[in-house]
Amino acid sequence: MKKSFSVMILALSFFLAYGTVTGQDKQPGAGMKPALLVIDIQNEYLPFMSDQDKKMALFMINGAISIFRERGFPVIRVYHTDPRWGPKPGTEAFEFSKSVIIKPEDTKIIKNYPSAFKKTGLEKILRDKGCDTLFLCGLSATGCVLATYHAAADLDFEVFMIRDGLISPDSELTQAVERICETLSFGALNLMLKNGQK
Repeated sequence: MKKSFSVMILALSFFLAYGTVTGQDKQPGAGMKPALLVIDIQNEYLPFMSDQDKKMALFMINGAISIFRERGFPVIRVYHTDPRWGPKPGTEAFEFSKSVIIKPEDTKIIKNYPSAFKKTGLEKILRDKGCDTLFLCGLSATGCVLATYHAAADLDFEVFMIRDGLISPDSELTQAVERICETLSFGALNLMLKNGQK
């Protein structure tokens, strides 16, 4: 019931936002050019995250990666390192967990700040690909994912978090982030991607 209600609200919000074009209603996601940002699911940080979050989130993140790939949309993997504290690129601690189905050909961003946009080439990569709508997943929901979400909105991207695809040290705080941000269920994400442009 809750899932179908969320999809109805999403569809209604797109209808209200875009109205009609040449007499036909626009479908959710019609005309958007999406990209998926998979943020900081690194061996260094994952052990400190909530086990409750990890169980569902890793499943949802891999599901999101799969449907983006199936539809030919970009998957961008984001890594965090601190120049003084690491983890150092090239080490096992720096790498993504093997449970995440990223590929070497997925675009890679390395950041030194919470936002994936600050002093990186991410914005240029997205603009060059023509992407205008971003879907975020990973960790920490309360840190780097949230910082990237707000930075994306400030740069005029449409931006959504993927519900149950977020991880933080405290699952209650993860849920709070999902409540205060634009967050989509997997079903709503799938519906929008069906209408996206490559």
